[in-house]
Amino acid sequence: MSNLFVIAYDDLATADQVRDKLLSMNREHLVELEDIVVVERREKDGKIKLHQAVNHVGNGAVGGALWGSVIGLLFLVPFLGAAVGAAAGAAGGAAVDTGVDDNFMKELSANLRPGAAAVFVLVKTAARDRVVPEIAKFGGQLVQTSLSKEDEAHVKEMVKQALSDDDPAAAS
Repeated sequence: MSNLFVIAYDDLATADQVRDKLLSMNREHLVELEDIVVVERREKDGKIKLHQAVNHVGNGAVGGALWGSVIGLLFLVPFLGAAVGAAAGAAGGAAVDTGVDDNFMKELSANLRPGAAAVFVLVKTAARDRVVPEIAKFGGQLVQTSLSKEDEAHVKEMVKQALSDDDPAAAS
């Protein structure tokens, strides 16, 4: 079962850095991500913008074009097959919504102040002792989690410990 973490940051740049760090740790197999999305509340108009890590429409179009070309080759019309395949793949990709629900992210992010951002992370597994200290360096506020109260308290204690290890003056 996956666990959801929502961490708010003062700005989009920090949230993007956290997403990039988690994606890097995912490649290193320190964390297994099911979904990761940066959500910003725009400074100018206060609108919520989702920055998805996975573009289902684009991936669907590419996959559809590839399979359409292969099928088109069989019927000696590869360009028509690629065009139809890309359109079908893009439509299929647009219909797919995996991971964290978009409406949930928008509702929760409405509480962000304009200019702020949040990272929504759906984690399958993680090496907590390695991941938490790295992410704690960026600061932020844990807004929501699907962990039990005991596990959430443990993670918060790990963050507090990681921060005090980095700043000896904070420990006193």
